[in-house]
Amino acid sequence: MNRDCIVVTGASKGIGAAIALALVDQGRNVVCLSRSGSLPSFPRATGTAGGQWIARKADVTQPGALAETFRELAAKGWSITGLVNNAGLHIDAPSAELALEQWHQVMDMNATSVMVACQAVYPHLIGAGGGLIVNIGSFFDKLGVKRNLAYCASKAAVGAMTRCLAVEWGGKGIRVMNVAPGYIQTDLNADSITAGPLLAYLEKRIPRGKPGNAAEVGALVASLFSPACGFLTGETIYVDGGQGVAH
Repeated sequence: MNRDCIVVTGASKGIGAAIALALVDQGRNVVCLSRSGSLPSFPRATGTAGGQWIARKADVTQPGALAETFRELAAKGWSITGLVNNAGLHIDAPSAELALEQWHQVMDMNATSVMVACQAVYPHLIGAGGGLIVNIGSFFDKLGVKRNLAYCASKAAVGAMTRCLAVEWGGKGIRVMNVAPGYIQTDLNADSITAGPLLAYLEKRIPRGKPGNAAEVGALVASLFSPACGFLTGETIYVDGGQGVAH
């Protein structure tokens, strides 16, 4: 049995679950990490060979948690060939009133955990002869958004880390990419994003005329693991229906 695997953080719900599903349906083995330790609730595709997925409980903000998880996987015979850093946190607050604790919460989850995860997976990717890290950023990384000081800063940091690691680790066979979604409908926000004033705003603001969906992000991330993308690294791909470039 193929023992190569891709680790996805924040994989029990939302975009992370969609990414895990897309990878499994592509035939990859996926380790789904989350605080709950639950598998995605999405149904697997029928009629396909697919890979397998397993769930592990892990808090990416806890020092040493990911390194220990990766060691446990290796001890059980798994070879980690990819990592998707998807776990994230959003806090909406006026910039003048943003508490330092809130700033640290967002930066720890969205930026620091990405750096720690990349460091932890590095020896495993080296041992596998190379691999791919996909960071999940946001199109907010290039925008000025009211009440989103910490979130915008954290996602900009993810883009910067992606570029630095791609340059530093490229010669070792490790690619690093950043996928930056815009407004995406998921199982976590479906009630708020599919009706009311937010939907009306997005239909006008997004050139494509509607929010994206999690399956589209999942399909894009899964495609990056194809050998056809072997020369692609260090870039940010925006999945926002053109909103980030609209004026």
